[in-house]
Amino acid sequence: METFAGLGTRMRHLLELLDGDVAHLYADLGVPDYRPRYSPVVRALVALGPLSIRDLASAVGVTHSAASQTAAQMARHGLLTLERGADARQRIARLTAQARALLPLIEAEWAATDAAAAELEAELPAALTEVLISAERAVMSRPMRTRIADAARALLEEPALAPDDASPGAERRAALLAIASQTRGMSG
Repeated sequence: METFAGLGTRMRHLLELLDGDVAHLYADLGVPDYRPRYSPVVRALVALGPLSIRDLASAVGVTHSAASQTAAQMARHGLLTLERGADARQRIARLTAQARALLPLIEAEWAATDAAAAELEAELPAALTEVLISAERAVMSRPMRTRIADAARALLEEPALAPDDASPGAERRAALLAIASQTRGMSG
């Protein structure tokens, strides 16, 4: 059967598989509300102390919005407190005693997961971590939006999409033109 999954769908599915197993592990160990995405936050706060959401996002390598959402969820589960900073708009994340009590488990899981990831990577034709780092750098230097626009322009050059308003490809051509024009000037 043909699959219709694209790159993003495959990446999300892999992440769901990986994170799902880690979450199941925590549930099996009696911590059902703990999510794998909490561990980098906990580790950053242990290493750096209380942080603003902006600094936390930078330390963990996620967007401000993602860090804010994760911190709010962690606060609801009693793992963080969020206090006002010097600036009323700023919130400072601080680990709770409940989170500190989980540190031996979190550190043990992190080490075991790291070892399991190394084993997984050994089974692959290329180290997944290195591929992801390379992909991240490539997309940061030339965003996917730009790549899509360039691909749309290249597809417009195909003979089957000649500018004939009566051809069956006319609607596809119009859609490709729309995609290409939304990002004009972003290439390169």
